[in-house]
Amino acid sequence: MQTTRCKLDPLQQSDLKYMQRIYSSHEVRKYLGGVVPEEYHLNKFLDALERSSTKESNIWTVRLKENNDFIGVVSLDNHTDGRFKEISYEFLPQSWGSGYAAEVVGQLLMYALHELKLGKVIAETQTANTASCRLLEKVGMRLEHKLQRYGAEQALYSFNDHSGLFD
Repeated sequence: MQTTRCKLDPLQQSDLKYMQRIYSSHEVRKYLGGVVPEEYHLNKFLDALERSSTKESNIWTVRLKENNDFIGVVSLDNHTDGRFKEISYEFLPQSWGSGYAAEVVGQLLMYALHELKLGKVIAETQTANTASCRLLEKVGMRLEHKLQRYGAEQALYSFNDHSGLFD
């Protein structure tokens, strides 16, 4: 899968060193429970790799087309409630503010609705993560409700095939 400026490749064993950059970044992990201790990097990565090898979960690395630089990871996985697929994303700080995340998440929404034929896709983020909330609204997702989970207020966004955005 690709966008105008990025390419998405399925997560592979050789991506551990890139994922460690995500796991170790205080900025990236600020609203995700904090930095993952180094001794858990391998287990967290192997869990993601195993999940991505099933039909239930898709995890992609995101790289710039122009130079193949790793800038983040996106996934389409079962949400905690088990009813819908959830889009999630983690981008390295040096790529923030350039529109890459919106480009990739928007493409992932099109893929979920048109290729996978999902009727509804959701995303959950902390309400304190205002940049993530803005991103989800920018790609056409709508705030459904707020809830307390993981020790913080969360915003649950949704996008469904009735939005008309990609018709």
